Amino acid sequence: MPDPGRTRLLLIVALFLLPGLDALRTLVDSGDIRDAAVELNASNFESFLKESPLKFAVVEFFASWCPACRNYKPQYEKVARLFNGPDAVHPGIVLLARVDCAMKVNTDLCSRFSVSRYPMLFWGPPRKFSDGRWDPKKNKDEIQEVDEWRTPDLLLNYINKRIGSSFSLSDDKYENENTLPMNASDPEEISRAIYDIEESTAQAFQIIFQNKMIKSNTRSELIKFLQLLVAHHPSKRCRKGSAEMLVNFDDLWPSNHLSVSSQDTIVEEVDASRYYHICGKEIPRGYWIFCRGSKEDTRGYSCGLWVLFHSLSVRIEDGESNLTFTAICDFIQNFFTCDECRQHFHEMSSGVSVPFNKTRDLAMWLWHAHNKVNQRLMVKEKELGTGDPRFPKIMWPPKQLCPSCYLSSSRDSNGLEKIKWDENEVFKFLVRHYGKTISSSKEATLSSNEDDASSTYGISSSSNAIVVPVGAALAIAIASCAFGALACFWRTQQKNRKYLHKLHSLKNI
Repeated sequence: MPDPGRTRLLLIVALFLLPGLDALRTLVDSGDIRDAAVELNASNFESFLKESPLKFAVVEFFASWCPACRNYKPQYEKVARLFNGPDAVHPGIVLLARVDCAMKVNTDLCSRFSVSRYPMLFWGPPRKFSDGRWDPKKNKDEIQEVDEWRTPDLLLNYINKRIGSSFSLSDDKYENENTLPMNASDPEEISRAIYDIEESTAQAFQIIFQNKMIKSNTRSELIKFLQLLVAHHPSKRCRKGSAEMLVNFDDLWPSNHLSVSSQDTIVEEVDASRYYHICGKEIPRGYWIFCRGSKEDTRGYSCGLWVLFHSLSVRIEDGESNLTFTAICDFIQNFFTCDECRQHFHEMSSGVSVPFNKTRDLAMWLWHAHNKVNQRLMVKEKELGTGDPRFPKIMWPPKQLCPSCYLSSSRDSNGLEKIKWDENEVFKFLVRHYGKTISSSKEATLSSNEDDASSTYGISSSSNAIVVPVGAALAIAIASCAFGALACFWRTQQKNRKYLHKLHSLKNI
């Protein structure tokens, strides 16, 4: 008879040796829970914290050989699971990270933070941590040593005191009112919408790639949308990523490799995985900040896309308004996977009979269209009870955000609000809200310092560095011009590339 213990041991070893069996490994290690605290080291400490969208951070400096540190880890993780990752109860508020001072690569980093015992916990804004040092003699420093941390309750109480919240270790997802900003008109909160714009952009392209939506009849529409993003996306990270994708478009999806059959599918698979991170790899993705709903499956992606479209509409020049309108409409028609939403948007856009000539015309049409959608969903969500209780559909902007936008307001027999707008004031609000306020976000800007730029985009001299094509750099340089001009540049790049390829082929004959 075989030994049951030995058989089980061999089975476990086999599971860990065979590739692609992560699910089975999880079953074997069902007692382990994936760490929520972010492990940082000297190579990514500065860049990760500098690019964090969160207002606050707790960083634990520990040593892996320290028994007390090992015993404290599960306590720290209980708090980290409240705040870190897409499954967190309260994402987008506090980052919890760890640094192992036992690793030689972190020796200097731990020294700069005056780590004299283990563990030591610090509190402060992430961007202040990225400066890379702490002096215990500076009591008024924005980075403070945490003095109440030995249990999860003590650490969470410390966090609650610091940010004026009332979080509990027993909180369930979406049930605590403190998860959401209490004042959505706060410019600081609005400026953080840049991260949701980046998130929605990244998610849009992830949907496109995963569903293999780049076909012979959608290829040109995606190119036009990329041209628009390169020139006018409010995030420089996304402009750079869009430019890189655009310059490499013919290599990834050559027109002669697209099927002309009725299926219109791509003949061969392409590796577009790096473009899942079209807006950079540095920012932790998977949650929403400004567009976060109060319950699951509300707001999020659709909110982020609306903010992106509004931002694009106020950033363009007058001569680009109709091109932008067409690019947005084609994107919705070909790449937005909500069928009913797509049909409604098509009905609204089909009603436009005169080309847009001014930035104001497009911005105001999009505003009218968004309010029309809100009005329709207002009735439907009320009937079905599917709306977000904390963010019910309303006419935008609300009076508290723009009192000057309202000339008068009343309600009809069905209880729907009827508003007489001052459209000049509305346009000023749109420019201010979706243009200047979002664009003023420091995190959305690229430093003119070359070293800072390299750090922001993960470009270094290492063998693992991201190779940025010369064409992409040129595309960014001309992005301030009308995005229609970028098409000429892109075509020229492809012609030159094909010419060089043919020349190389002739030499090898």
